[in-house]
Amino acid sequence: MTNPSQAQTQSQAQTQSQAQSESQSTKVRYGIIGVGNMGSGHAELLRSGRIEGAELAAVCDGSAERREWARQKWSGVPVFETSADMLDSGLVDAVLIACPHYDHPSEAIQAFERGVHVLVEKPAGVYVKQVREMNEAAARSGKKFGIVYNQRMNPLYRKLRELISSGELGEIRRTNWIITNWYRPQAYYDSGTWRATWAGEGGGVLINQCPHQLDLWQWTIGMMPTRIRAFCQEGKHRDIEVENDVTAYAEYANGATGVFITSTADAPGTNRFEVTGDRGKIVIEDGKMTFWRLRVPESQFNAENEIPFASPECWKIEVPHQGESPEHAGIIRNFTDAILRGAELVAPGEEGILGLSISNAIHLSSWTDDWATLPLDEELHYAELKKRIDASTYAKKNVRAASRPADLSGTF
Repeated sequence: MTNPSQAQTQSQAQTQSQAQSESQSTKVRYGIIGVGNMGSGHAELLRSGRIEGAELAAVCDGSAERREWARQKWSGVPVFETSADMLDSGLVDAVLIACPHYDHPSEAIQAFERGVHVLVEKPAGVYVKQVREMNEAAARSGKKFGIVYNQRMNPLYRKLRELISSGELGEIRRTNWIITNWYRPQAYYDSGTWRATWAGEGGGVLINQCPHQLDLWQWTIGMMPTRIRAFCQEGKHRDIEVENDVTAYAEYANGATGVFITSTADAPGTNRFEVTGDRGKIVIEDGKMTFWRLRVPESQFNAENEIPFASPECWKIEVPHQGESPEHAGIIRNFTDAILRGAELVAPGEEGILGLSISNAIHLSSWTDDWATLPLDEELHYAELKKRIDASTYAKKNVRAASRPADLSGTF
C-alpha cells in the first residue's frame, strides 16, 4: 500500500516530468543524492538562481528524518527515499552525489547506467580500486562526469598552475605544503557515529579534509609522485581511530621532491604552499602569492659562476590579487555549461583518482612501514584497509547531534 508521502512524491514527479520535458535542452535538472551538510548546501545554490541553466528537480535521502526536513525546506521539490527511484522518475538529467564517501562510486555507476550525468562530491571514493570502476562506467556512458574540486576555481591556484605550465618557474625541484589549519575539536568527531572511523569514512584528515589539497598538489605542478614514504599518527590528541596527523615525503620522476604535512589538532594552524623551480620560488600563504624570481635560472647561474658563496640575483614579486573564488557555485556552473554548451570541465570526474591515489599511497606507506610506489598497488591497499575495518574495536563514547552549518564552508 502506498503511503501519503509516497503518493505525493509520485504525483509531483509525474506533473513536473511532463512540464519540464520541454525545457531539457535549455536547463539541467539536478537531483541531489544525500541532503546532509553538503547536499543541502548544493540544493540552496541551485535554488538561489546563481547557476544559470540549472535547477533543483528532486532530492533523495535514506533517512526519514532528512526526507521530512527536505519536504518542509523545499516545498514542491519531489523527495525520494532511494536514488534508484529518483533516477527512474525521469525528473533529473544530472545527479550531484553528496552521500557518505564509500557510496560515491556505486551511486555514480548506477546513474551512468541510466544515462544520467554525474557530479560527485570529493573524495571520488575511499579507495582507488572502486574509483577506477566508476571511471570505467563513466567512459562507457558517454555522459558528463565532474567532481566538486572547488579549489580548482580559486584564482590563486589557477595562477600558480599557469605560471608553472608556462615555464615561468622553470623545472620543478621541490614542493612543500603545510596544511594544518584543519582544526577539529573532539566535539566535531563526536557529532556522528560514522566520523573518523575506518568503516564509516575509510580514513581521517586525508580522506575528509585534505582531498582538495592533495588534488591541487598534483594539478598545479602537473605531475604525480613516483613513490611516497609517509607517517600517519592515528588518534593523536583525539579519541578517534583514524589518522589526524600526517607527514609524507614524495619523489618525482624528474628528481624533484615534496613534503606534505597536515593535522587537525594544531592551533593555530598553517596553510603554506611553497613550490621551488629552476627559476625561483612561489609561495601561497594567507591568501597571497609571492614569486621570488631569479634573474637567470639557477642551473645557468651555477654553470657560469666562479665566485665562492655567490648566489643568483633574485627579485621579490608580489603577484596582484587574482579576484574572488567562485568555489562550489563555479564548479556547478562549469558542469552545467559543459552539459548545455560543451564547455571544458575544470574538474573532470576521472581526475578524482589522482589525488585519491596519493592519499591511498600515504596510508599504505604508513601501514606497511615502507615506500609506496605509484601507480598504486590497489589490491594491497584495499586488503590493508579491509584489515583495519575488520579488526576495529573502536566505539564512540559520546556521540552528539551535529549542528547544521549555514553554508558550504567548513561542513566536513
